[in-house]
Amino acid sequence: MDYRYLGNSGLKVSEITYGNWLTHGSQVENDVATQCVRAALDAGITTFDTADAYANGAAEKVLGDALKSERRESLEIFTKVYWPVGPKGVNDVGLSRKHIMEGIDNSLSRLQMDYVDLYQAHRYDHETPLEETIQAFADVVRSGKALYIGVSEWDADQLRRGQELARQAGFSIVSNQPQYSALWRVIEEKVVPTSRELGISQIVWSPMAQGVLSGKYEPGKDAPAGSRATDSKGGQDTIARFMDEQTLTAVQKLRPIADGAGLKMSQLAIAWVLQNDNVAAALVGASRPEQVAENVAAAGVKLDADAMKAIDDALSGVIERDATKTVSPEKRPA
Repeated sequence: MDYRYLGNSGLKVSEITYGNWLTHGSQVENDVATQCVRAALDAGITTFDTADAYANGAAEKVLGDALKSERRESLEIFTKVYWPVGPKGVNDVGLSRKHIMEGIDNSLSRLQMDYVDLYQAHRYDHETPLEETIQAFADVVRSGKALYIGVSEWDADQLRRGQELARQAGFSIVSNQPQYSALWRVIEEKVVPTSRELGISQIVWSPMAQGVLSGKYEPGKDAPAGSRATDSKGGQDTIARFMDEQTLTAVQKLRPIADGAGLKMSQLAIAWVLQNDNVAAALVGASRPEQVAENVAAAGVKLDADAMKAIDDALSGVIERDATKTVSPEKRPA
């Protein structure tokens, strides 16, 4: 496993980070989830990402249970706040001081930990003054309940204003967590250059485009049984944008490139995002322990210029670069 600094901080994270968005507390049983966490630890992963809203709090609890016997100082634990959790009352959403201060305490309780290494704004809140949000995060850091602050899916202007206020409040935003893959490149035009300037790293989710870049979805064929594309609990919705015939056909052109690099297609996809020096970590999940070891094999892989160009050529016509695209509603849910 290789490790990278998170933003302009002194915190190192494993460049393959284990995330439990669509698995723990939802798609897989708790004992299998624990086996996946153990496999991640065995593979050298020390960084784990979750959120209070994942499975309505269950994902945090499963992760906490799986890690409670580990030396806390040897781990980097990330969680998030913004989306509704619990009964979804009027103040159970957003980035108000009330929701942030209650959210960190509830997350720590579920995780069975005294602090998290990184506390992230899961989205930008257009309905709460940014000054209020940043001051609340500053107080969370001063309380020792979070060591660093990050955000998720903030655009370049939001990152710039947030970092300005954060520095005035005595801390820095060290990370942004956007979607990024060889198919979904909307952060490259503005977010990445702005982040480099501001000392912010990317922790990217869906580096395999919800599994499509693994090559297991073939054009003209039914999705494999048990795959995300067949999951009615949410997986089908998240993968739908990549399931058209044109995209699936283009993805199959990556197979000889992966073979030439001695990689599986899933490993090629993860290695591709890690070629970007503004990416501190690629988030990967797993529904089976053996998937973890397979994903970790992408750590430290260097793709040469010819391979990178071949990937661009193969996917030409299906790459999404439009920065106006959003991955979820920007306004608070009702």
